[in-house]
Amino acid sequence: MKPAKYILFDVAGTLLYKPTLISSIQKVLEQNSYYFEEEKIKAHHKLLSEYFVFPDQTDAFFYKKFNSELLYSLGIIPNDNLLNQIFNACTYLPWEKFADSEFLNDIKIPMGIISNFNSSLKQKLKTFFDVEFKDIFVSEELGVAKPDKLFYQKAIEQIGVKPEEIIFIGDSIKLDIQPALEIGMNALLIDREKYYPALKNRINLLSDLNNYL
Repeated sequence: MKPAKYILFDVAGTLLYKPTLISSIQKVLEQNSYYFEEEKIKAHHKLLSEYFVFPDQTDAFFYKKFNSELLYSLGIIPNDNLLNQIFNACTYLPWEKFADSEFLNDIKIPMGIISNFNSSLKQKLKTFFDVEFKDIFVSEELGVAKPDKLFYQKAIEQIGVKPEEIIFIGDSIKLDIQPALEIGMNALLIDREKYYPALKNRINLLSDLNNYL
């Protein structure tokens, strides 16, 4: 591996998350006499997220499709009433940064962001991070989204370094890791829950990046 000149991060599930999302779903299910451990819902939600491509701007239609599949995976036949309850309980939940994202303060090389998100992400990042992100690439502005390799190629062109000199960190094998590897970046899956032990390109915490810098 060549010495890294740049680190590129995904955002949702990598740097930021919604800490009350799974417990909110669990509460709605319990109100409807469906009882599951939070960890089971979380694992199903995570694996389903590998299947769905999230749009720049999510809406009720998208989440009804997503949550329908989540319910099916749990053995529940979805209906409009239950889907509306889940949507209402999970809409506009607050974002938080992962505790291990404090490691970004110790990184000495340029950092950037690449995310399937809209332009509001730039202000959102300022809310949580004091570090400077040299570039922030969002799908809404570039007109292409993950897992399309063109999204990554456009980012590399603007960054101005070779792909093998970039370390990319994401939380999705399908949307993040595979396309980044295919265009030559050093891609690492952040796998805090250790869902993917078979994958070689993975770290458990952002501080594990120390081994690659």
